[in-house]
Amino acid sequence: MNINTFSNKLYWESSFEIVLALIETYPDVDVEAVGEAELVDLVVSLPDFVDDPTLVNEGIVKDILREWYEEVNS
Repeated sequence: MNINTFSNKLYWESSFEIVLALIETYPDVDVEAVGEAELVDLVVSLPDFVDDPTLVNEGIVKDILREWYEEVNS
């Protein structure tokens, strides 16, 4: 089995990896205009996202939004 088989899978706790995937998949999205519900939809629609969508909470969403904002504005 290839060691990279599982390394590309995205889970809620992988916020930085999720941010990188969001930047790559949605390069034209204005992070400042993304609401929490929209962010959840964007994350769940990422090709490598495999986690249970119902496990998300407000803290996770805010962390992802903050990291995404910091990454595109640094």
